Amino acid sequence: MLYLIEHRDISISYQNQSINAIKFYYEQVLGRLVKSYHIQRPRRERKLPNVLSEEEVQMILNNTDNLKHKAILSLIYSAGLRRSELINLQPTDIDSKRMYVIIRGGKGNKDRYSILSEKVLILLRKYFRKYKPFNWLFEGQFGGQYSASSIQNILKNAVAKARIKKKVTVHTLRHCFATHLLEHGVDLRYIQELLGHKNAKTTEIYTHITQRGLGKIKSPLDNLDI
Repeated sequence: MLYLIEHRDISISYQNQSINAIKFYYEQVLGRLVKSYHIQRPRRERKLPNVLSEEEVQMILNNTDNLKHKAILSLIYSAGLRRSELINLQPTDIDSKRMYVIIRGGKGNKDRYSILSEKVLILLRKYFRKYKPFNWLFEGQFGGQYSASSIQNILKNAVAKARIKKKVTVHTLRHCFATHLLEHGVDLRYIQELLGHKNAKTTEIYTHITQRGLGKIKSPLDNLDI
């Protein structure tokens, strides 16, 4: 392990895979008793997610001309949905009376509610009248569920048209949803519920990337006469 780390500069995930391989060999292949191994596991890397400003999200949505495509990206951002959750939505999962989006069988096979934007509801009604979805809220060109890769392609094209240079994935819109809510003063506990996070620590990462507090801190360089 030391050789791999010092000379081959392997990643943290590779280190953990190597340790797991050792455990598997001794316990599953050789059939030895489960025991503790005196090999220190590396700490997990904590990388902050990419987040766009509200203006950048607006530019992306405004550069999405197709009605269905705009409805897809707008709903993902406005409700903080995962890509798989968007694909699995059915028309009945949009509750326009209570202004909820019902996410069934999300991560961890949990159902939850998220907020339904008034502007997105208007957009969805236009979309319904034009496309008349039946089984799934968003269906492919020849029926059936919309594909995950198509959603990423929609976003990729919109990001290019908006001339945004940051790395943007569909999951970035979910990060933006949480960060922008936090910047507008929404309690972290509510954001945790909307995102469907089981552990509050998962949601706390957004406190590290919000500009709500950072924007009020003045750099010491600004006090210098340069």
